[in-house]
Amino acid sequence: MLKYLIQVVENLLSTGILIALLWAVLDKDAGEARKRRIFWGCIAGTGAALILAVLRRTTALINRGFFNTWILSFAILFGILHIAFQWGVLQKLLQKIPFLKKRPGLAELLPDCINALLMGALLFYALPTIFLYPTEFALTGESIFSTDFLFKLIGFTAGLLAVILTALALFKTGKGSPYLLKILLTIALLVNICNQAIIIVQFLLARRIIPMIRWIFRIIVVTVNNNIIFLYTLMGISFLLPLILFITGLNQQIIGKNPAERRKLRASLRINRRWCATVAAGFIFSVLALTVIKDYTERGVVLSPAEPMTIAGDEILIPITQVEDGHLHRFVYTASDNTEVRFIVIKKNAVAYGVGLDACDICGPTGYYERKNEVICRLCDVVMNISTIGFKGGCNPVPLAYTLRSGSMIIEIANLENEKTRFK
Repeated sequence: MLKYLIQVVENLLSTGILIALLWAVLDKDAGEARKRRIFWGCIAGTGAALILAVLRRTTALINRGFFNTWILSFAILFGILHIAFQWGVLQKLLQKIPFLKKRPGLAELLPDCINALLMGALLFYALPTIFLYPTEFALTGESIFSTDFLFKLIGFTAGLLAVILTALALFKTGKGSPYLLKILLTIALLVNICNQAIIIVQFLLARRIIPMIRWIFRIIVVTVNNNIIFLYTLMGISFLLPLILFITGLNQQIIGKNPAERRKLRASLRINRRWCATVAAGFIFSVLALTVIKDYTERGVVLSPAEPMTIAGDEILIPITQVEDGHLHRFVYTASDNTEVRFIVIKKNAVAYGVGLDACDICGPTGYYERKNEVICRLCDVVMNISTIGFKGGCNPVPLAYTLRSGSMIIEIANLENEKTRFK
């Protein structure tokens, strides 16, 4: 139950914050026709996310990293264009284009398209994973009419409600401070663009599309391992809206021509304070979910101890009988600079073994563990396809070459020495 509550909050709250701030800005500046266009952009993004989720679930045609890279690239582009439009930079440039001077309707339609595409891209990136969570509630052979399924559904629903209610309250409070809202939205978009750019670089490094430069790799690993900082930053930025509105409301004088107007103003202030309190409660709940509750749920995830192995000259020898049970086995080699280089071995089928470092190009050296005959990344909780361990790609362990000889698995020490910087 708690697992899905945490995952929904972690994966959806940043999108909820950005959508709420965007809608609050557009609600002040946009007419009904413009709101309809942006609304249909959100519907299109949600529909595309649902289709992508179905394809990811039912086919092997979807490369998640490839799709996410393109989606985030478009989101970055539309985010930058939105900021340029919001502060009037792009309007001045467009006014110099003769083609658009003669077609003012087209010039007005362009920001609507950018805002609609930006919201659609944000939803298209965030929602497929959310749509797929319910498909994990019941394992093969299990009934949906079970306590375990019910608890998972409750956790998932609670996470969704927390995000939606927090985003709605943030939208309501944002409408009260238009200029401050624009400033905070710009900062939030820039923070989100930085996060999106890092995800793209991470994918390109993992696929060797761009060269593996050590200092860039280390920055990416540190950023990925502390990715939650981006969400906390967005929460801190957006919380300024309800905080300032609440403080302003405390000092506001209630002036009206008659008692009815004064009662209406007092009622409006009470409603604003309640929305501010809702945002605060939502953020407090989210922080607790991502810290205290997450720490509680992950407390039992401990890497298994290293198993014995034999070092003979420039080789490591592991008896085949030691790793032929189909379970995950972990080994540690102490490199020349005393760095502990971990690697794992698991038998995939009758003739092949999955051998790799206890680290990957995406999540770094956080390690893998076994749960219910599944190999799982300890950082991102992704379940590995055991048949693909030993091959590059995604969150798979970094492949490690091996040979079989005289009843033993042979691993060259030089290969481990070459990878020791991953574990520093």
